[in-house]
Order: sequence, then structure tokens, then C-alpha cells
Amino acid sequence: MRRVAVLTSGGDAPGMNAAIRAVARTGIDRHWTIVGVRRGYAGLMSGDFVPLGARDVGGIIHQPGTFLRSARAPEFKTEEGRERALFHLNREKIDGLVVIGGNGSQTGAAALSNLGVPVVGIASTIDNDLYGSDISIGVDTALNIGLEAIDRLRATASSHERAFLIELMGRDCGYLALIAAIAGGAEAVVIPEVAADPDSVVRELQDAHRRGKSHGLVVVAEGAEYNADAIARHVIGHQDRIGFELRVTKLGHVQRGGIPSVADRLLATRLAAGAVEQLARGETGTLVGLRAGEVAATPLAEVANRKKELDPALLEFARILAR
Repeated sequence: MRRVAVLTSGGDAPGMNAAIRAVARTGIDRHWTIVGVRRGYAGLMSGDFVPLGARDVGGIIHQPGTFLRSARAPEFKTEEGRERALFHLNREKIDGLVVIGGNGSQTGAAALSNLGVPVVGIASTIDNDLYGSDISIGVDTALNIGLEAIDRLRATASSHERAFLIELMGRDCGYLALIAAIAGGAEAVVIPEVAADPDSVVRELQDAHRRGKSHGLVVVAEGAEYNADAIARHVIGHQDRIGFELRVTKLGHVQRGGIPSVADRLLATRLAAGAVEQLARGETGTLVGLRAGEVAATPLAEVANRKKELDPALLEFARILAR
């Protein structure tokens, strides 16, 4: 291994820069040449490479987003797109590739591995829906941003005896919403994994009001069958039955742009060092993630074809603790 490339792909996540930095510096420590690929798979197909020395990755560990930038690249899903990526990898004499990203990114990494590219993935997505890692880069920061919003909204909700629908990110996975609801003491949570209709939200808010609560907080995952707007349209027609006035707050991409937490910086550094170790041992075609507190590798073929399930016990916690 002499020349290694690193790219970030898909949605940005707080801690990606810490991972880039660690890949570069641990690789340089092995006397490798490290190059960055700008704009993810789009940059790989266009040959947008840049040298990464120790100083080039200085002062980025605390920065949100990814300084290599990211982009959606639907063309990479085609045979022609992947052939173009292979052409540029060969032209640049790349001996190994590190892909930092989530489900779509690691599916692309698996495709490159099948074509013979020595590739290792690093688990990075705020959605925490990636098979092969208990938690991925960006989750802790996104959760804390969501929790801070819930805590602030609780203060104003109690002051005015209101209910809030708080919509969090997470795409098709309810992990962020569920954990934030538990940690934030929400009265209800709506996630894609469990069927819920607007009437059930009305009932939860009614029960909260009957129990003498001064507010009602409902956390809604953006990918749920009924998002915050759909629920609000229904609930507003029943405000006289609920006892609370209703407001809606959507965090949206605010959750992506946070300064990475200590936990995310440390996780990113550990996973990046693990990815470099995988490359050094010649154990490629894997995703490096965290399992049971330890850095561990999972075959990319499994990552691309299996779905990470949400722990049902967490839903029961949310129900019990909302009393």
C-alpha cells in the first residue's frame, strides 16, 4: 500500500472532517501518500483529486460538514459511471480507497469492491441506520441538537400551556426521533417503524392534559407515514378536545450542521484509524464501525444487503416514561 484516496459521500455528518484528518495522518505515519477526492463519487468519476498532507488537514477537526465536500451521484449507479471511476483510480495509481458515508455510500463502496478495488468504508450517517455499526459518525451531535431544541421548546410550551410537534431528521429511520423523545421526556413519538395515525397523537395529547401536564411534546421522525404537517392539519381540528394550542417546529438540516461533539470526534478518529489498519493488513471490502464498544469490521456485501433494525425495547421505554 503506497497511495490511498479518501472521499466523503451522501449526506454530510458532524465528525466527517475528524475522520478525514485521522485517515490522512495515520496513513502518513505509515509513509503512505494520501489524496482526497472532492465531491464524493461525482469527483471520483471526474478525477477531482487533491493531495492531503498533515498540514492540509490541520484545523478541521472541529468543523461541521466535510471540507472535501459531498454530492449526490446517481450516474455512479450505472456501469458507465463506475468504469469512469475505475479509470481515474487507475490513472492516479490508487492502491486503496476509504469511503466515509452511510447506506448509499457503502453500497457504492461494495460495488467498487466487487470490481476489484481495495476499499474500506467508515460508518458515517446521522440517521444511524447503517448495518454493521451500533452508532455512526454524526449521530451523537445530531441527537444533542435535537435534544437542545426539545428542552427549549418545553420551556415555552409550559409557559403558554401549548403542545408542540417537533420534527427531526432521520430519513426512513426513527432512531433520532425515538432517542431524542426518550431523553427529552416527550409525551409521544411518531416513527416510520411503527404504524401511527393522527388520531393516536390526539389521544396522547388528551391523556397528557388530563394528567395535569402543562405542555405536550410530540417528536415526529421526518420519514414517518404522517409527518408533522400532516399530523398538525388533523390535530388543529381537535384542539378544543385536547386542551392545548398546537405549534409545529421542524429542525431540518440544522441537525446536520452542528459542531461535532467529543463523542463524534473520538468515534471518527477511532474508525478512521481502524480503516487504515484494515488497508494495511490487506483486509478490504469491509465497513469499519463500532460494535459493543469495539472497532469492528463487517463485509460490505452484508452492509449493502441487510437492514439495521430498531430496538423494540426503546419504544417501550418511551411509552412508560411518558406518563
